[in-house]
Amino acid sequence: MKPLIQSIKEKILIADGAMGTLLYSYGVDRCFEELNLSHPDEVFKVHRDYIDAGADIIQTNTYGANYEKLSRYGLEDSVKEINTAAVRLAKKAAGDQTYVAGTIGGIRAIKQNISLEEIKRSFREQLYCLLLEGVDGILLETYYDFEELSTVVKIAKRETDLPVIAQVSMHEPGVLQNGMNVNTALRELENLGADVVGINCRMGPYHMVSSLEEVPIPNNAFLSVYPNASLPNYEEGRFYYSAEPEYFGRISNDLRKQGARIIGGCCGTTPEHIRAVSKNLSSRVPVTDKEVKTKRCVQITSPPLKDKLIHQKVKEKRTVIVELDPPKHLDTSLFFQGVKALKKEGIDAVTLADNPLASPRIGNDAIGTMVKERYDLTPLVHITCRDRNLIGLQSHLMGLCTLGIHNILAITGDPAKIGDFPGAASVYDLSSLELIELIKQNNEGISFSGKSLRQKTQFSVGAAFNPNFRHLDASVKRLERKIESGADYFISQPVFGVEEMYQIHEATRHLNTPIFIGIMPLLSSRNAEFLHHEVPGIKVPVETRERMKNAGTDPVHTRAAGMGIAKELLDSALELFNGIYLITPFVRYDMSIELLQYMKEKAGKEMEAPYGQHII
Repeated sequence: MKPLIQSIKEKILIADGAMGTLLYSYGVDRCFEELNLSHPDEVFKVHRDYIDAGADIIQTNTYGANYEKLSRYGLEDSVKEINTAAVRLAKKAAGDQTYVAGTIGGIRAIKQNISLEEIKRSFREQLYCLLLEGVDGILLETYYDFEELSTVVKIAKRETDLPVIAQVSMHEPGVLQNGMNVNTALRELENLGADVVGINCRMGPYHMVSSLEEVPIPNNAFLSVYPNASLPNYEEGRFYYSAEPEYFGRISNDLRKQGARIIGGCCGTTPEHIRAVSKNLSSRVPVTDKEVKTKRCVQITSPPLKDKLIHQKVKEKRTVIVELDPPKHLDTSLFFQGVKALKKEGIDAVTLADNPLASPRIGNDAIGTMVKERYDLTPLVHITCRDRNLIGLQSHLMGLCTLGIHNILAITGDPAKIGDFPGAASVYDLSSLELIELIKQNNEGISFSGKSLRQKTQFSVGAAFNPNFRHLDASVKRLERKIESGADYFISQPVFGVEEMYQIHEATRHLNTPIFIGIMPLLSSRNAEFLHHEVPGIKVPVETRERMKNAGTDPVHTRAAGMGIAKELLDSALELFNGIYLITPFVRYDMSIELLQYMKEKAGKEMEAPYGQHII
């Protein structure tokens, strides 16, 4: 049998279709790659069915046979065993008449925030397993993240002379997740040395054709295309694809006209779809020239902002933000009394939590718009990953931008089971790091799917900082990861000890990203004990709890004790941090106002002190 690359040069090859779709249809809904070991006959049968349908190339059942995916099933130590078995099954089915491509899928398609170093280690381990068993080529498929695909193509080309097929996946026709158009992406992969470049997954053949219409015939590589059968349907708890094989087969001629040298199938395709391609493909002679459509360029605007963003302000001057939670009910009178009073004190922004402790409140986008329009006060809106799926998050961000709300705090959110509706489900489609990355991508005018928003959002993206963990250095390392993701500033959980305040400053002084340090007045000894023992992420030092306990139960005395502690903390915060974050307990905005007035008095006295003796 000729080398694979020689056959690709001479004619159009038909590849196989989905492996997982067939196994899923058999009632299997677990790690498909493990079936190479536990159910080899089923995997072998799928290979043979595709070969009998006319496939010239079959791929190994190794799409997710990497350390990261297998670890989800406790199989991370079986990478070599699973990959080895997969190649042997495919080669046994292929005999001497069919090519075997060793498949490696994109990891960031299932785990977005994995580092490149982890990807490289995992990729090399799987690649070596496939190469040792003698595959005919390497198929890299379903890569939504172009950085990941570029990285692994370089590794593959260094490690083997076998043909490397590199395929990107798109959420939107013609554009990658990072906003790059498909033509540019395939050209870059060609320049990196990929022998075949192409597209697979997510879209049916119609959108695959339209995506390839703007891609010229490569100079030094060939084109491949593996469409899904169609968009999936969902019925009675199961996904299925309704596209008829005959339609799939007919449209393969349009894929040929776009220059495809390898035509296969992805999700939803079966041996019947591949048989239809083999039957309907009018010619195996490759197309070497075609008319390329030019995609109309969409202009992305960037409207001017009226005010500076919160992270810009805090780098220039002392900046004070105050949290005032939206009401849990529809009576907003007390809340807006607090907003009016805080505005009068000259705060820089009011922060609005997003259903804290998983208890529903008035939507902070609605209440934030009212704060901005009624009182000309900047709202700083929190967004949790708990309550919205990826679609809802993208829609919410577009809505906030449209409302003119530009200061955001991106957080994971407390799990739903601790709140008022414990039967509710937590979503967590994204982590807080991934949400930060999404917001920064929106700031480039690009949606999560890569589609143009036609306007750049202008969000100042804050991230949460919890300095109350036992190991502060671990918290700081997480801050560094959030900075890498694009965080513009941090807002901390409340700190209740002066010594802790200095430790936090020392641990974060190497960071250039500003921190708003949290200060929250305690109301009573009972309040202090509750916060310390029952609220996730909050620790109240023993000394502070003792002071509140010694204040007794008289509300006047406990308030005085709580405010005294808060003012001591404020003294240290003003010395160490440019950003002050006052957390108003239970809409007791009078306590926040007292702290604001204390700050003004302190600043006035320091301005009157002899030169060199003031702190600020």
